[in-house]
Amino acid sequence: MAASLDDDFELNNQDYYSLLNVRREATLEELKASYRRLCMLYHPDKHRDPELKRQAEQLFNEVHQAYEVLSDTQSRAIYDIFGKKGLEVDGWEVVERKRTPAEIREEYERLQRQREETRLQQRTNPKGTISVGVDATDLFDRYDEDFEEVPGGGFPHIEINKMTISQSIEAPLTNKDTAVLSGSLSTHNGNGGGNINMTIHKVTSAKGWGELELEAGDILGPLIGLKMFRSLTPRCFLTAQCGMQFSPRGPRPSCSLMTARHLDQNTMGYLQWRWGTNSAMTTSLVRDTTTSHLTVALQLGVPHSYMMMSYQYKFQDEDQTKVKGSIKTGWFGTVVEYGAERKISRHSVLSATVSVGIPQGVTLKIKLSRASQTYLFPIHLTDQLLPSAVFYATAGPLLVYMAVHRLIIVPFTRAQKEQELELQRKSSATDIAKKKQEAESAVLLMQESVRRIIEAEESKMGMIILNAWYGKFVTDTSQKQEKAKVIDVTVPLQCLVKDSKLILTEASKAGLPGFYDPCVGEEKSLKLLYQFRGVLHQVICADTESLRIPKQSHRIDSES
Repeated sequence: MAASLDDDFELNNQDYYSLLNVRREATLEELKASYRRLCMLYHPDKHRDPELKRQAEQLFNEVHQAYEVLSDTQSRAIYDIFGKKGLEVDGWEVVERKRTPAEIREEYERLQRQREETRLQQRTNPKGTISVGVDATDLFDRYDEDFEEVPGGGFPHIEINKMTISQSIEAPLTNKDTAVLSGSLSTHNGNGGGNINMTIHKVTSAKGWGELELEAGDILGPLIGLKMFRSLTPRCFLTAQCGMQFSPRGPRPSCSLMTARHLDQNTMGYLQWRWGTNSAMTTSLVRDTTTSHLTVALQLGVPHSYMMMSYQYKFQDEDQTKVKGSIKTGWFGTVVEYGAERKISRHSVLSATVSVGIPQGVTLKIKLSRASQTYLFPIHLTDQLLPSAVFYATAGPLLVYMAVHRLIIVPFTRAQKEQELELQRKSSATDIAKKKQEAESAVLLMQESVRRIIEAEESKMGMIILNAWYGKFVTDTSQKQEKAKVIDVTVPLQCLVKDSKLILTEASKAGLPGFYDPCVGEEKSLKLLYQFRGVLHQVICADTESLRIPKQSHRIDSES
């Protein structure tokens, strides 16, 4: 079966082909023949005992569900590609029938995206950012003559000079309308302020949406704005935005237009015009691939004009490591930045960036993203371009990360993985116990049919299954382990004998009626001893190997 797009698609997923004991290329007639035979075996009306009747109903429903899926062309194609989980996705009923597997996969991915979007619309989707600015210039910019020889006078002074806290939540109003409420508080050198913002987002069509923004605060004054997005062609879109800020110095209108175009599969070109307090014209080129991200930008404006280029390399490792560098030069000076980013846990990403600029000085920026929360720590080290500050800003985070990674992160991650493995083992044990109970119930329901089959086969010197074992076979020195990892499947196989023949398909035997997997994830085989025309035969086959018996090559010589 094709690999699914979700990690757990085939986890504990019952194989319908194995349940019906048919080939994956089975025709409708073969499906019907197998379905009728199993229906006769598991029909609830054949059993008077309440417990057997209940077990028969459960197995009968499973067989019926398998036949319903495999007998329908489209359902069967979806099942072949995505398994049972693929059939649970809403929207297949409106898909055109007789599609190719590639078209079905594309449609499934579209429905998955649609379902994810619906899920997002049903959440508040909270997002938050906490930024703490640290002034550590006293570490490098202090002068000895400024300090008197007094106790404690030699210690550098480090302080938090800036802090910002912002939070936002989404509230879906309808399928097309969403309200976003956000707010922020900030303080800088003892002066603080805050604002609150509400945005109404409305999807107008498949090609566009609009936003109405209202903001109130004690710094810049109330704001009202309007933003619109429109997809002009499949490769080009336009964004327009206008607003009015009612500041203490009077109204401040602003306006901006941006157009973007796909230049190729991985490259986007942007052109933006802004009018207002900071009027400018900006053009940029962004190329994003699986291994790199490149941005080149040029801005002409008042008061700032600049050129900028940044490059990011993405390592194809488990931790999603990235290294990045950029250079930006303009009327304000020149700034060079370099840094790295790495995933430290399932939901956490840590990054560190060193910013070296003239006349800005040296700043170390540390960022921790945890799910939808972001924590920023910009540490300003010096106002001058000092090699010592650059060295410590580069080497310091590396040494701290290596120590924390080895002493804290690695042990914590290892403990988490051990807990997950333990939960998986418990879940697997529960699933095996459930499958075992279902298999035992199926064997009980087979007893009467098996008795009739044996009588019919004995009367014509046909096939009798004497012993059959399924599971992982080990060496003779480990008999205890062997008994624990194999199950007796004599009755289920005898029940499948028809006209002195037994035919098993290439599907895993664990899905056959009366079978279950006694050793999940391990290699299994089937070993059986049978009698045909009074002669003993023996055969061993792999779990996914097809089997047709009797065969002359399986015969056990009387001399042996």
